[in-house]
Amino acid sequence: MRQIVLLLTFLAGTASAQIKELDCYCGGSQGERFEMGDVTCFTISGRTFTAQCQMSLNTPMWRELSEGCVIS
Repeated sequence: MRQIVLLLTFLAGTASAQIKELDCYCGGSQGERFEMGDVTCFTISGRTFTAQCQMSLNTPMWRELSEGCVIS
């Protein structure tokens, strides 16, 4: 019984060590890299808006937050 427990503990440790964290990010129009949660201003086809890098169904995407952009 002890051998089975040790084997299961070993296998669980090995499996968790092999799990790799995915590097998720959003891309910008000029090839920039934006991390999750980053907010930026886009102008596409003459329309300007503020967007945030978010996850949707395990896919990084830009979600519009507001029309126009705040200039600081």
